[in-house]
Amino acid sequence: MTSRERILLSLQHKEPDRVPVDLGGMRSTGIMGMAYNQLKSYWKIRGGHTRIYDLGQQLALVEREVLERISADALPVIPSLSKTWKPWHLPDGTACEVPEDFNPEKLPDGSLILRDEEGHITSKMPPDGYYFDGVYHPLADATSISDLDRYPFYEPITKEEIADLAQQAKQLYQTTDYALILNDAGGIYEWAQGLRGWDVFMMDLAADPKFAGALLDRLVDTNIQRLEQILPAVEGYVQVIQVGDDLGLQDGPQLSPELYRRVVKSRHKRLYRYIKDHTNAYLFLHTCGSVYQFIPDFIEMGVDILNPVQVSARNMESDRLKREF
Repeated sequence: MTSRERILLSLQHKEPDRVPVDLGGMRSTGIMGMAYNQLKSYWKIRGGHTRIYDLGQQLALVEREVLERISADALPVIPSLSKTWKPWHLPDGTACEVPEDFNPEKLPDGSLILRDEEGHITSKMPPDGYYFDGVYHPLADATSISDLDRYPFYEPITKEEIADLAQQAKQLYQTTDYALILNDAGGIYEWAQGLRGWDVFMMDLAADPKFAGALLDRLVDTNIQRLEQILPAVEGYVQVIQVGDDLGLQDGPQLSPELYRRVVKSRHKRLYRYIKDHTNAYLFLHTCGSVYQFIPDFIEMGVDILNPVQVSARNMESDRLKREF
């Protein structure tokens, strides 16, 4: 049984020859560059490249030799993946490669910062840190729905990037037996938190749901504009399409189920419906923490795969989820 067949059989709720394995099929099943270098060293893998494709989280692209060692079954298909790489070093001093256009600034205290085109500091890695924290919230000071109309939510993907994505998906489909996961196909809730600030958006939901809904509507529209470009490029090649929005904490949801259903759910439903209507792939939702109370909503909206099953979080015991769902 091939890896692709194994995962597809599992998603059809049938018994495969073994449990499918994933390392690096998407960001949240990935591995940080430092840990990846340590793993390669432990296995005495001397060649290859440790390429950091997620610069914020410092995640490495998992190479084929490592995937074969652990019998992994999935590969990522990544929009706007860099084609040119340059040498760099990780916080522990080990070598890696980063995209050619990655140029962090070093501050006198040893921190690293990233800036946008307008000069705003968008991310920061402290001197003793291992990854970049987002520190800029461009809509933090917005006070009205009209303020949203002045923000450039959508940046079209270039024809070259779409062609590269199509080639990436086609090449992996035709030359490997792995299941293919389209990464980063959409998200609205976390994006709103990033634009407003986590605390500010939580207050929006509670105190100004009309504004919060207007922001989420614009983010759904933006996601769909992007998907109009991306989905035709990968259709027929990818088996899974990944979206993500963290809704849980360790001991319960970030927001009440009632508030979720009143403000957020209809926006998620519109986004997921678009994906289901325009592809034959399975829909994979990454949402951390205790999301037990939302699982019926996910099922209703057409979500096929829940990641992670965070068994350490409240009400997320695997036997309970198996029994009820």
